Amino acid sequence: MKTAVTLCRVAEAAAGPFVFHDELPIGFAKAKQHGFDAVELFLPSAHEVSVAEIKQLQEQHGLLIAAVGTGAGMVKHGLTLTDADPAIRQKALEFILELVDFGGQLDAPAILGSMQGRSSAAVPHETALSYLANALKVISARAVEHNVKFIYEPLNRYETNLFNRSSDATAFLVKHQLDNVTLLADFFHMNIEEASMEQALAENIAHIGHIHFADSNRRAMGFGHSDYKPLLLLLHQLGYAGYLSAEILPLPTADEAAAQFIQSTIL
Repeated sequence: MKTAVTLCRVAEAAAGPFVFHDELPIGFAKAKQHGFDAVELFLPSAHEVSVAEIKQLQEQHGLLIAAVGTGAGMVKHGLTLTDADPAIRQKALEFILELVDFGGQLDAPAILGSMQGRSSAAVPHETALSYLANALKVISARAVEHNVKFIYEPLNRYETNLFNRSSDATAFLVKHQLDNVTLLADFFHMNIEEASMEQALAENIAHIGHIHFADSNRRAMGFGHSDYKPLLLLLHQLGYAGYLSAEILPLPTADEAAAQFIQSTIL
């Protein structure tokens, strides 16, 4: 397994679960200093920084790009794939496709989290799911062009009512033959929604391509009450070879959170 740390450049997400909010050269340097293998980028858009600049920072610090988040589309622009307004759905799709293209040039997948949206009185549940499936087919096809996966993240019930549990999301991907879409297992969300995190991981490991390794309080593992060592051992036993990414709160400080995260990934 490899480690990654979140670098956020979205002002509207200043209070979010991202470790470093510095300018990217500083964020890359801090990631390297703490011993991470990669960074996970959370940018305002695909146009915030050039691919060439990211590649230069990668080469300078010897870091990979684990993934590119799309959540700024929601927190900054209010865009979701399941909005009642077709014009907004189209803008959301275009925003994500641009980030798929951006990440693809860095051999990195993009992540769909908050931009999935939710069903509502204006958009019944089955309608919302059809919007999601249709969008994922388009996005997945674009990701294939770059030879990367696309990552879909089930969220907890307070953030979406589409998919909250890994098995339900897996069944949806299989039903719609979304073979190039992989799941993000976020331990913070799973701690809320899964009856057994061990069972959820074991049953869905073939579809899990990325992990947000966060404690029950969204802080670094060991700073909450999760019994995480058995989960880490299980991932080893299941042969998970993807990233453990630090989408965690920068508490008590960003550097202390980063150091604790690295320590928590050691069996």
